[in-house]
Amino acid sequence: MTYRYSDSFPKSEIFGLTNQIRRAVVSVVSNIAEGFSRSTVRDKCHFYSIAHGSLTELQSQLIIARDLHFLEKINFEKLASQTIEVSKLISGLKRIGGDTKY
Repeated sequence: MTYRYSDSFPKSEIFGLTNQIRRAVVSVVSNIAEGFSRSTVRDKCHFYSIAHGSLTELQSQLIIARDLHFLEKINFEKLASQTIEVSKLISGLKRIGGDTKY
């Protein structure tokens, strides 16, 4: 969904906000996968924390895109809602990992 919506951003943003948003999305997913494959709780939580940081970065970028009118309000709300859900899922993964301080 993020890729689809960011595809309509101005072409002048292809190396700016569009790229940053897409990189943040990929980072979230990649770090969750990396954490899942790790064998220690500490390693798992480390990668889940990185994913959470990338998600927070994505949230701030989506706000910028909304404020610049690159995202329609309804699309921003859909994406923002999804980021909140993903944040909860990552927090759950960290709890399941057994240590929430990483």
